[in-house]
Amino acid sequence: MADPFEVRMRFTTQLQHLNASVTSAQKAANYALKYRDMDEDLHSCILEQLEKNNMNNRANIMYFIEHLCDLSQRESHPSFTTMIQRDITHIVDAVAPPDGSGAANVKVARKVLTSLQSKDVLSVTTISELSERLDARDTLGGKGGDAGDGDLEMANGIDAPGAPSGVGSLGGRVSVGGTPTVRNGMARLDKRQVEQRIEEDRERGKRQREMYWAVSGEGDDEFVRMWEETVDVNEDDFLLMTEEREERVEIAEAS
Repeated sequence: MADPFEVRMRFTTQLQHLNASVTSAQKAANYALKYRDMDEDLHSCILEQLEKNNMNNRANIMYFIEHLCDLSQRESHPSFTTMIQRDITHIVDAVAPPDGSGAANVKVARKVLTSLQSKDVLSVTTISELSERLDARDTLGGKGGDAGDGDLEMANGIDAPGAPSGVGSLGGRVSVGGTPTVRNGMARLDKRQVEQRIEEDRERGKRQREMYWAVSGEGDDEFVRMWEETVDVNEDDFLLMTEEREERVEIAEAS
C-alpha cells in the first residue's frame, strides 16, 4: 500500500504545477482516481492549494476540477463529485474571492460552473446562487466577465501605454520582486504572473477553437461540414470569377 504522506505530497506537487495544457489536468485527475481510497485526503489537498496559491494557479485548479469530476463519473467513483458539490461555494470563493482580488478569475469560474451543470454535477439552483455571488465580484468587463484575455492586463497593473514605468492601466503599481501589490484594498499579481496568465488564456482559447474545427474523420463528415458552412453563390461571386478570368487572360496574352 502506498504511503499516504507520499501520495499527498505528489498530488500537491501536481496541483502546484498545473498549467493550460489538458495533459497536466488529466494527469492529476488520473492520479487522484488511482488513489481513490484516499479521496477525502486528496480533496483536502485541493482546498488547501486553492487557499495557498496565486490566482493563476487557482484558475488552473478550477479547470482541473472539471476534469476530475468528468473522470470520476466515467470511473463510477462519485465521492469526488459529492465533495465538490458540498464545497463548491468555498471553491468559488477561493478562485474568485469576494474582495475583488480574483476578478480576472470570474470568467473562469463561470465557464467551469456551466460545464459542471451540463454534466449534472451541479444543479440549476446551485448555479443560480453562485452566479449571483459572482456578479458582485465581476468588477471588470461588465456583467458576465466577457472582457476576454485583457482582464489580466487591467486587473493586475500591466504598464499602460504612455504611463510611467511601474504604473498599470488602472494606475496601480506593478511589483517587481514577485510579490503582489495592493491598490484600493485589492491584491494584484506581478508582471510575470500577468504575462503567464495571458499566455495560458491564449493557449486555452486556441485549444477551444481547435475543438470547434475538429471532425471525426469518418465517412463524409469533413465534406458535410464544409458544405454546411459554405454560403450560397451570388452575383458577387460570379463578378469576382469574371474579373479573375479576365486577369488570367491578360497575363497569358502578355506572356
